Amino acid sequence: MKWRNSFAVLAGCTAASLMTVDAQAQNAFAGFYGQLSTGYESNQLGSQSDTATVTPYAKSNTNNTGPSQTFGGAPLILGIGYYWQANDKWLIGLGADYSALKQTSSSIPVTVANAAGSTSIAPGESLTFNGGNMQLSNRFNLFITPGYAIDKDKLVYVKAGYSQVTAQYNRATSATRTTNGVSNTYPATGGNQSSNQGGYLLGLGYRQVISNGLYGFVEGNYMGYNSPSYTFSSTNATDTSRGVTTTSTRTVTASFASLNTYQMLIGLGYAF
Repeated sequence: MKWRNSFAVLAGCTAASLMTVDAQAQNAFAGFYGQLSTGYESNQLGSQSDTATVTPYAKSNTNNTGPSQTFGGAPLILGIGYYWQANDKWLIGLGADYSALKQTSSSIPVTVANAAGSTSIAPGESLTFNGGNMQLSNRFNLFITPGYAIDKDKLVYVKAGYSQVTAQYNRATSATRTTNGVSNTYPATGGNQSSNQGGYLLGLGYRQVISNGLYGFVEGNYMGYNSPSYTFSSTNATDTSRGVTTTSTRTVTASFASLNTYQMLIGLGYAF
């Protein structure tokens, strides 16, 4: 009877000891999490290069150029994910986040120049389009995020994955023609087009528990995207003195050299 009681006591102590070890080994970030962050975002849009062709050809084709742009502001980013604990030091995670706010560049001045053989811009004359810009929205990231536990309440991690952003190009709303030092501004065609630009995401961050699942974090991210390109067409009709209507089609292809984004974020999250 005594040995049975002794065995029961020993088994109970062993189980309690194993449960204590397991509880101590469990990392605070293992499992599901949700988080919210802000900070500063810098978007770098490469220089603009346009080709404008007129059909039928009337020696009015042009090559247009615009400078690069850097623009940004404070983002609002919502994130969710899950961490699996591989051992007492390493965690493997999957995550996704969404940027809720739009970022818009300043006006992009586009300078017009004659294409080879064209005479649209006369000697002593210049033409510049004004008011065009780029607007970024609906940024979505999907990534894997391995983490190293400094201790059960502190985690340093990296991110790598896919990023997509909606890039809307808003065309110029006015044009300024200068002839022999005299400038005149008049309305331009305007219009806009959107495209979803895909690319990759790289990031590095640090998390620390504040209290009972609530944690704070800091994070830096870089996203590189495909180069945006857009095509616009417009048809013009002209009545001649004999009452005959002729039409011409002007096609503009606007291309940007690159699109990249940098983020420095600070935020709060909750590990469930």
